[in-house]
Amino acid sequence: MSAATPRFVRGLLFTLATLLLGSALFAQSPVSAGAPLEMPTVVEAHAPATNDDLSQEAAQLFEEGRMSTAVEIAVLLTVLSLLPAILITVTSFTRIVIVMSFVRRALSTNELPPNPVIIGLSLFLTTFVMGPVASRMYESAWVPYKAGEIALGSAGENAWAELRTFLLANTRESELELFADLAKLEGETRTKDALPLRVVVPAFVTSELKTAFQMGFLLFLPFLVIDLVVASVLLSMGMFMLPPVMVSTPFKLLLFVLVDGWHLMCESLVTSFVTT
Repeated sequence: MSAATPRFVRGLLFTLATLLLGSALFAQSPVSAGAPLEMPTVVEAHAPATNDDLSQEAAQLFEEGRMSTAVEIAVLLTVLSLLPAILITVTSFTRIVIVMSFVRRALSTNELPPNPVIIGLSLFLTTFVMGPVASRMYESAWVPYKAGEIALGSAGENAWAELRTFLLANTRESELELFADLAKLEGETRTKDALPLRVVVPAFVTSELKTAFQMGFLLFLPFLVIDLVVASVLLSMGMFMLPPVMVSTPFKLLLFVLVDGWHLMCESLVTSFVTT
């Protein structure tokens, strides 16, 4: 007998027990005992909506530039599926998580703090940075759209205008020029207010990578000095078999704790962005 046979027997017994229990409950119900079935009286206050009414309502929403509830739910699910890409490309998350990874590597603690802690702290710092931007997008786009004051296209333009202000304020001019040249933009389309999405977003991501690596380099320098001093001392003492990182790691941790490194790093990362 195979190993799956007991599992099959248990499943069959469970099915039989369920059927027997259901039949017993049905036998005790008033319907099976011959009791009359009383149907509740339903008073129709309104006539049911017909296809013509639904089509007229959809046409009215389309003329007003608004979406039906079903379409809004579909758009919301689409946005949620694209949330990781949005988080990486148009927020401060990229710079923060890269700098924290640099700090962890500079301390020679490649597994401490673990990745979930680094990502979680980066997410919360991202909310501090993007909070004012998200509030302005909500007030200028979603609130008037929900109140019926503006159409869907106008709401999208207002939201993109607020987000583009943040992206351009934290993007280098050289990166904007690079992607404007790659997009072959000429004349008035090269101005900041007219740059399209396909130029602003990659320029922002490239600028964030450059800034994050610069900050990581500056964070590496003091810890590199400690590594060089420890390696020189061990070499002069003839302790060739002792790894320098084993001796330098406690000193680097001590230095990081004495200067309150996490406090300084979080403050520097949050204040390094322009949010107004």
